[in-house]
Amino acid sequence: MSILEIQRRFASNTLIAKDDPIFDHVFQEVEKSLKLIAKLNASGDFQECRPIFKALFGEALDEGTVIFTPFTTNFGKFTKIGKNVFINHGCSFLDLGGITIEDDVQIAPQVKLVTENHPLNPKTRKGLILSPILIKKNAWIGAGAMILPGVTIGENSVVAAGAVVSKDVPDHTVVGGVPAKIIKSIEN
Repeated sequence: MSILEIQRRFASNTLIAKDDPIFDHVFQEVEKSLKLIAKLNASGDFQECRPIFKALFGEALDEGTVIFTPFTTNFGKFTKIGKNVFINHGCSFLDLGGITIEDDVQIAPQVKLVTENHPLNPKTRKGLILSPILIKKNAWIGAGAMILPGVTIGENSVVAAGAVVSKDVPDHTVVGGVPAKIIKSIEN
């Protein structure tokens, strides 16, 4: 099964049962990603890391994009990162549902992007429900923030440190808290 076929299935936003044969293919890719992550985080040399990121994400990072290690992801191939993006230390991306980070985004240390969820029903809880995350241009995600499945962070918006974002953030808006709420608008 190809990465594209897995991506099509995961984009359906429906329950994928724990015993679905797709997970055999996913776990093979996860194992490859974990090996790349170990190599990446052991390096400490940014130029040495660039080809590892290319292997992890399936495409080269823009020359203006910087990702500090340690960095973790469970898959990698479903993360798309734009130009002039800065991702600080200790970030973790669970990207089976898809993560898109547009140009000029800043992500502070220890940010978690989570596109994966489980059903509440105990009988199906080990299955997955996947929803993409979109972080639009020039957004800033503060230290320790967590962005949950299906959330879009608007252009030029700011997520305060420690916020847990479970709903979309409009453009030009500051949000904070648990759960995150609108604090104010940003004037252009």
